[in-house]
Amino acid sequence: MRTAESPRPTRRTVDTHCPYCALQCGMTLSRGAGTEVAPRDFPANAGGLCQKGWTAPALLTSPARLTTPLVRVAGELRPASWEAALDLVASRLLEIRAEHGPDAVAVFGGGGLTNEKSYLLGKFARVALGTSQIDYNGRFCMSSAAAAGVRAFGVDRGLPFPLTDLAGADAVLLAGANPAETMPPFLQHLRGAGAKGGLIVVDPRRTPTAEQANLHLAPAPGTDLALALGILHAAVADGHMRQSYADERTTGFEAAWRIAAAYWPEQVERITGVAAADQRRAAELLAGARNAYVLTARGTEQHATGTDTVSAWINLALALGLPGTRGSGFGCLTGQGNGQGGREHGQKADQLPGYRKIDDPAAREHVAGVWGVRADSLPGPGRSAYELLDVLGTEHGPRALLVFGSNVVVSAPRSAHVTERLSALDFVVTADLVLSETSALADVVLPVTQWAEEDGTMTNLEGRVLLRRKALDPPVGVRTDLAVLAGLARRLGQPEGRFPADAETVFTELRAASAGGPADYSGVSYDRLRAGEALYWPVPGEAHPGTPRLFLDGFAHPGGRARFVPVRHTGPAEPPDERYPLHATTGRVLQHYQSGAQTRLVDELNDTVPEVFVEVHPDTAERAGLAEGGLALVSSRRGAVTARVRRVGSMRRDVVFLPFHFPGEARANLLTNPALDPVSRMPEFKVCAVRLSKEDGAE
Repeated sequence: MRTAESPRPTRRTVDTHCPYCALQCGMTLSRGAGTEVAPRDFPANAGGLCQKGWTAPALLTSPARLTTPLVRVAGELRPASWEAALDLVASRLLEIRAEHGPDAVAVFGGGGLTNEKSYLLGKFARVALGTSQIDYNGRFCMSSAAAAGVRAFGVDRGLPFPLTDLAGADAVLLAGANPAETMPPFLQHLRGAGAKGGLIVVDPRRTPTAEQANLHLAPAPGTDLALALGILHAAVADGHMRQSYADERTTGFEAAWRIAAAYWPEQVERITGVAAADQRRAAELLAGARNAYVLTARGTEQHATGTDTVSAWINLALALGLPGTRGSGFGCLTGQGNGQGGREHGQKADQLPGYRKIDDPAAREHVAGVWGVRADSLPGPGRSAYELLDVLGTEHGPRALLVFGSNVVVSAPRSAHVTERLSALDFVVTADLVLSETSALADVVLPVTQWAEEDGTMTNLEGRVLLRRKALDPPVGVRTDLAVLAGLARRLGQPEGRFPADAETVFTELRAASAGGPADYSGVSYDRLRAGEALYWPVPGEAHPGTPRLFLDGFAHPGGRARFVPVRHTGPAEPPDERYPLHATTGRVLQHYQSGAQTRLVDELNDTVPEVFVEVHPDTAERAGLAEGGLALVSSRRGAVTARVRRVGSMRRDVVFLPFHFPGEARANLLTNPALDPVSRMPEFKVCAVRLSKEDGAE
C-alpha cells in the first residue's frame, strides 16, 4: 500500500482511440501500476464513452490472451516456437499451392484491422501467395451501402460529411440503426433533431433508439424498400420534391418514379404495416426541415435486396435535395472499427488500394508499379466472403485458409455449414488475440497484438483518418500482424523489404498505392496525424487540407450528377409460411460487440448479458407456451437455437429478435439465411423464417 512518503507510480498517458466501433471515440490510456482509460474531447464522442470503451483495458490483461503460437499435433493444439510455427505454415502453403494452384490458398480478413494491416494483407494474398481468393467480414457489414453509394454518387464514403454536422439538423431519418446500443456516444449528435421534433427511426423493434424518436416506423422485416418507396411517393405526390435540384444535379428520376408511383402510402401500409399517415408525416418532417439527413445502417443493408433498399432511401434523399447540400445529406453508419478503411485498401475480393477496381487495367498498372511486380502477375477478382466460405474444402474450392481479424464460425450466416467447410480444409491458420471459436478449429494459431500494443491508422465512419497510437508493449511472445505477414512472405520467397513490418513504413507505401484513386491517402502522413490535423479522404497532396464534405461541387460520376436508381420491392428471400410462421431478425446489444470474442472475456460485460435470449411479443410467447425467463427453441430451415425468453410488449407479433454474439449452440447465425444480394453479395442476416417452441425439459 502506498504511504504518504512513497513516490507515486510514474504514469504514461497516450491519446488514442477505442478498439470497437466506427465512431473510433477518442480516449486517453494511462499506464502505471495498471492501465486506465479516460474519454477524450474528440469530435466523434465529445468526451463520452460507452460501457465497452470504459472496460476496453480489461482485454489487455485478460488471462485468455494467447502468448505463444499453437500448432495442432495429434489432434491437439500445443505450444510451439515462432520459428517452427512460421516454417510450418510456409511449407504447408507452398505444398498446397504446388499441388492445387495458387487459388487453393485463401485469405479472410476483417473490418477491425488497421489500414496498414488491410493493405498488407491484400498485397500478401496477391503477391506472396498469388491467390485471387481473398475477402473479409466487411462483406457482412457495409457492402450493400457501398454498392448503392457508388452507383448513386460515384464513390462510397459512409458519411460524406463530418459527424458534427448532424448537430444542426432539424430532421433526421435513421433507418435500420440502433446506435443507443451499438454506438451510444453517437446519440448526442441527434439531440438537436429530436428536440425539434424531427427524429424519425425506422426499425421493426422498439429499440432504445426508437424510444427516443419523435416518429417510430416499425415495418415488417424485409419490407424496408417498400417503406422507402411509400415515403418517396408521399414526398412527390404531396408537392415536397425539390424539382430544381433534381433537374440540375441528378439524372434518372423519371425511371425511378415510374416504379415509385405505384407505391402509394395506403398500398405500402398493407405491405409493411406502417400507417399511411405516418409515411406522409415522415415525408413532411424531412421536406419541412431547413437541414435534414437520411441515414441507414445494417438493418437496411443486410438483406438479399440490401443494395436496392439503400438505393431506395438514397432516391428519397435525392428527391428532397439533400446529398451534396451543405447542412443536409445522405449517409451510412459504418459498423466495425475500420469498416471504412478496411474496404478501401485491398482485402476485398474485387479491390486494390485506394478503392480501385482490381479489373481496371490502369489501376493494376499503378499498384503493380508500387509493389514492384508485373501487372499481369496480379490475379483477378475472387469470390465474395460467403461464397468463399461456402466452397472451402470442396473439389473446386481452396484447400487452405488464413484468417486475420475475423471469427467466421460465429459471425457468418448458416454458421453450422461454415464450420463444416472449415473442418474440410487441409490446413487452417489464424492470427488471433484469444482462442476464438474459429481459432479452436485451426491447425496453427499465431498470437498477435491488440489495439493499444501497436501503432496504426483507422478510418472512421466520416472518412477521417486517425492515428491509433501504441500505449504499451505487448506480452512477451506476441507479434504484430504486420510482423507475421513479413515473416511468412520471406519464407514464401519474397525479397527482403517487400513486406515491411513497421506500421509507418507500410502506411507510406499505402499512400503511394492509393494516389489518384477514389480514396486517395497520398497526402496523409503520420506527422500530420500526430500534429492533430483532421484529414478526411481524399487528401491528394501533402498541402491538401482533406475533404470533410464530399459532393458540394458535384458528384463523382462523369458530368457531376447523382443518379436515381429504379428499384422495386420484392420482399425477403424466405418469407414466413405455415411451417415457419415468424420473422427472425438479429442484431447487437449494448454490452457485446460482433462475435463477442472480445467482450465475452470482460466480466463486467459478460455478467450483464451472459447468454443468448429471444425477444418475443407476449401474445406470441403465450401461443407457444413460453414463460418469461424460460427456454425457447427457435428453429429455421438451417438450424435451431435454444434461447432465454424475454417477453417484450413492444415487439411486433410476427417478429422475434436474437443477438448474434454467442458461440456454440447459442449462435443466432445457425438460423440465418445465406441468400445473397446480387450486387453486393451481402447475406440476408436481418430476416429469416422461424418457428418457436418450448425447449424440451424447460420449466
